[in-house]
Amino acid sequence: MTTMSHQERVRRAIAFDRPDRVPLVFWNRDQAEGDVLLYHLALGVPGDGAVNAWDWSVSEWGYRLEKAGDGTMGHPTTAVYQELPGAVALRVPALREAERMSAAPAFFAACGDRYRLASFDLSGFTVYTFLRGFENAMQDFLLEPEGFAVVMDKIIEFECDLMRMAARHGFHGIHLADDWGTQSGLMISPALWRELFKPRYARQVALAHELGLHVWYHCCGEFGAIMEDFREIGVDVLNISQPNVNDIAAVGRRLQGRQCFMMPISYQTVSISGTPADIHAEAQRLFDLLAVPEGGFIGYIEEYGVMGMSAENYRACGDAFRRLGACGR
Repeated sequence: MTTMSHQERVRRAIAFDRPDRVPLVFWNRDQAEGDVLLYHLALGVPGDGAVNAWDWSVSEWGYRLEKAGDGTMGHPTTAVYQELPGAVALRVPALREAERMSAAPAFFAACGDRYRLASFDLSGFTVYTFLRGFENAMQDFLLEPEGFAVVMDKIIEFECDLMRMAARHGFHGIHLADDWGTQSGLMISPALWRELFKPRYARQVALAHELGLHVWYHCCGEFGAIMEDFREIGVDVLNISQPNVNDIAAVGRRLQGRQCFMMPISYQTVSISGTPADIHAEAQRLFDLLAVPEGGFIGYIEEYGVMGMSAENYRACGDAFRRLGACGR
């Protein structure tokens, strides 16, 4: 039997078309061991030469992430706009296509037959909160809806331009990273999310599909109340970044066989403090609850030494998802 290409394996998992094994994504190191290679689209301020989202000191939107020296991405400092800017005052980044795609030739050469995923690194609501500051953002939704709409629509418009650029250059999918959950629930009510954000995200997803791109959506925290909304608007791959704070059994009862998931072994609990045996058991649990024989499951491996993950447990995460691929259900 002919072995599937990496790209075909990923596409079949997303389409529930019986991939030959579970596809793997190695996120922040050893990417060549997986089926997907990741290209970062974010830039710093013009002229800083940064082509990796976590290398810039100030993002192209103008916000700064203050690093604590612990290897994490850092935290936003002061709000870029203490007062809501109008459409004229808002500084929307330029596309800077030549600069943004300067590393693409080497990237494509390294991809071979792997799936090519273009990441926005941070997107949507998260960008809005960094521009306005979290407290201001939460108030804007209710107290300044018109001013919020001006800024949010410009963010969405810029991201749509990035999608068009990614499609022109031959990427297969785009990755949005936008955290909506705390450890115990959504940051805003589901009703407000559906009023303010769902229609905007739906437009993004529709455009991506028109361009022939899959949409991969990352979300940290507990966001079970809106997971079905992501399926309804057509998100192709939903990354539940913290399975330890979500009721995965309940998610499976609603969405198993209807939504493709990209799943890690929890890097708050099992992959940090568990044994390799615990990691293998958790991979199997996630697979059993979310996958079907036709597909719908992608294994996600991220090295989290900054959280205390041992080298042994990092290797075990990859081995656990590979074992699923070899053994099936």
